[in-house]
Amino acid sequence: MVLQIIGHTDEKGGCPLKTEDLREKLKVYFIMGSTNCLSDPEETLKQACEGGITLFQFREKGTQALKEQQKLNLGGKLKEICHQYSVPFIVNDDIDLAVRLGADGVHIGQEDEPAEKVRKKIGSGILGVSVHTLEEARAAIEQGADYLGIGPIYKTTTKEDAKEVQGVQLLTRLREEGITIPIVGIGGITASNAEAVIKAGADGVSVITAISQADSAKNAAKQLRESVQPL
Repeated sequence: MVLQIIGHTDEKGGCPLKTEDLREKLKVYFIMGSTNCLSDPEETLKQACEGGITLFQFREKGTQALKEQQKLNLGGKLKEICHQYSVPFIVNDDIDLAVRLGADGVHIGQEDEPAEKVRKKIGSGILGVSVHTLEEARAAIEQGADYLGIGPIYKTTTKEDAKEVQGVQLLTRLREEGITIPIVGIGGITASNAEAVIKAGADGVSVITAISQADSAKNAAKQLRESVQPL
């Protein structure tokens, strides 16, 4: 079972964070692996945490991605940094890696293992699911998702297998159809367009290169935080 460090488990054995707490943790959701960074991944994450990210996902993918023990080692270091800043540490797709690292949760896509099976494997860990339609959203919720990832909102070149651009329309429709679960938008989001994503119905924004390839990860994270959660 995935180790829980932040928050507490609810009475149904679901997400260790209350729904409203999870909404807050989704405000600035940073996704990164070693292949996404212009500089050292650990330093990039430290700067991002100092800049105000609220949740982190370890996504180690691509032709130059680390394998096996190197991947495990980096994941462990990144998780330690996250917890120093009280930022939940999520692992992309790899359930076994999440368990080995003692992650706070996992995020899966439609091509991965079914959410209901993942829920059984991770117990009370945070479970995020990427969805692209109202039907997929309802199915994910039924199977135990704690939050939904919607995208790509805008054009992105980070993911080679990215789906067709959604815009903010699906965000709006999900809310109009009574979907109240926490939602994060992803894909081509920057500090300049993040506010529109929130206004459309998202609780937060998820980014990769907007932070990982910025001149200053700290400043980029700070600007995103200010865009989605003005003081």
